[in-house]
Amino acid sequence: MLNAVWNVLLVIILIFFIKKIVQHTPNKIKFYFYFFIYYLAGSLLACVIWPYFLLNPKNVKNAKAAAGIFKYVTRLYDLKWELRNSEILAEERGAIIVSNHQSSLDVLGLFNIWNVVDKLTVIAKKEVFYVWPFGLAAYLAGVVFIDRRDTKGAYKQLRETSELMKKKTKIWLFPEGTRNKDFTKLLPFKKGAFSMAIIAQQPVIPVVFSPYYFINKKKYIFNKGHVVIQCLDPISTEGMTMDDVSRLTEKVHDVMEKAYKDLSKEVFSSLPSDYPHTLEG
Repeated sequence: MLNAVWNVLLVIILIFFIKKIVQHTPNKIKFYFYFFIYYLAGSLLACVIWPYFLLNPKNVKNAKAAAGIFKYVTRLYDLKWELRNSEILAEERGAIIVSNHQSSLDVLGLFNIWNVVDKLTVIAKKEVFYVWPFGLAAYLAGVVFIDRRDTKGAYKQLRETSELMKKKTKIWLFPEGTRNKDFTKLLPFKKGAFSMAIIAQQPVIPVVFSPYYFINKKKYIFNKGHVVIQCLDPISTEGMTMDDVSRLTEKVHDVMEKAYKDLSKEVFSSLPSDYPHTLEG
């Protein structure tokens, strides 16, 4: 009798959750379910693919293989990633790529354009490594983890990683250092990426993601959406010294913020007048 009661209760709870998930109106359960599926898909892929990475550990081509599979998660959310000026990213050369950081979905956008960039690795905070199995798979795929609390150690790691650019590998960083929830502007940039570029005398390629107007954590909104990934002209570091790091950092920030604001106007103006878009993630 008690088992029957528990079964009925579980069925009622399941029905309740399903109704919430399929509702057209935003709600807390639906919002977090979407992110849960995203993280679950990433973890499942990591579980399956990391043994394959052992055949050639820490090779950047491993990440490209994983990206080619995981990018199809995009279809679950009806998201469109539009890459502009792809020829800049496709050029075979070493470079530092810097982009704005709004959400964990940035990784999904990156995976959708990885095949264009080809030889690429990512700099991530050390904490990500401990999110297993994803962290393990990322490590074996060539992702470089740095401890932001250990400034000297982080800079040493960045210097060593810059050697990859001599092998025509691009390095992707998020210079804001954390997710930016303010969709009206970019956060100040940290200088590590630009120090790397100057040390290696390699160009900086700014990449700007348009605002994720379709996500709002406070209102539990997660709609389908269109994200423009704008690749800007490379900025040369040839002849620069470490005295130029601050100037380079400010220059890249300025051109990216201008592009971000232009993309914001473009994206928001294309939405219906009654669309519940947000300026806060």
